[in-house]
Amino acid sequence: MAHSPISLEPVDSVAITTLVDNFVDVLLMDQGPAKRPGLPSAETPRLPASVLEEGQTADSPLAEHGFSAIITVAAGDREHRVLFDTGMTPDGIVGNMRRLGRSPKDLEAIVLSHGHFDHTTGMDGLVRALGRPNLPVFLHPEAWSRRRIVLPGREPFEIPTPSKSAIQGAGFEIIEDKKPSFLLDRSLLITGEVDRTTDFEKGFPIHQAKRNGDWQPDPLILDDQAAILHVRDKGLVVLTGCGHAGIVNVLRYARKLTGVERVYAVLGGFHLNGPLFEPIIPLVCDALAELDPQVIVPAHCTGWKAVHALAARFPNAFIQNSVGTRFEL
Repeated sequence: MAHSPISLEPVDSVAITTLVDNFVDVLLMDQGPAKRPGLPSAETPRLPASVLEEGQTADSPLAEHGFSAIITVAAGDREHRVLFDTGMTPDGIVGNMRRLGRSPKDLEAIVLSHGHFDHTTGMDGLVRALGRPNLPVFLHPEAWSRRRIVLPGREPFEIPTPSKSAIQGAGFEIIEDKKPSFLLDRSLLITGEVDRTTDFEKGFPIHQAKRNGDWQPDPLILDDQAAILHVRDKGLVVLTGCGHAGIVNVLRYARKLTGVERVYAVLGGFHLNGPLFEPIIPLVCDALAELDPQVIVPAHCTGWKAVHALAARFPNAFIQNSVGTRFEL
């Protein structure tokens, strides 16, 4: 049964600032909508360094295996800031916010794309930075599931699990939903569970979840969700954490949810790294060519081969991500 599109309020502009990613390069130059922090300046925080003549060095942003970004939406004369994911280490996100001159106290809400620890552990540092934060945290109810990765010939790796009681006890307001939900006066849409419609994005076959006391296959990782905005006269901006649902599925679902056909920008993890996913890279590129986004920013778990394939296939749309980059869309 067909459903009417969700009415997503267009915004005049949106900025997405990368706080945590697997890559950082202070030599990158501005590129289109990507504004880089650049080389250290007089305003850059300093660290003591006894082996240098100056006795100090720049405290520049750090990379880690994880993802986090601030979504900034302008509304009239006011800006609203939502945090999307929180990275892998307890202090990584808070440290990079300090290095970039951002304050956790400016955040109005937190969206967790899914429950994996490389997207949730930075909640720990936020607790210490904010005290009793009283901030809403939006996530899918399956984000609390115990998970593990089972590689042939190796002991299973159990993925650290976010603690609902600890996060709630620290003063965050937990808001769980499997369905799409709105933030910021209907200008930011969280997808909830993503429809799986492609025949090549089949999930993560070596991923399991513990259910009813037993480890069971969990390839679809149903808690994977994305954030969607509609920039007036440009189209949809879609931000993913890992893109476990499949980046093409995510973009097609964003169009279906909103009724907006044009995809302007897609940023975040595309989860195409490693031998399980590299065979579908050409199919993803073909599908992205049909969707024709003007800005493509693969990050985090996209993988070296996929990033280079996307850069070669979409030279005008591709932009290299780096911690500290602000995308003005």
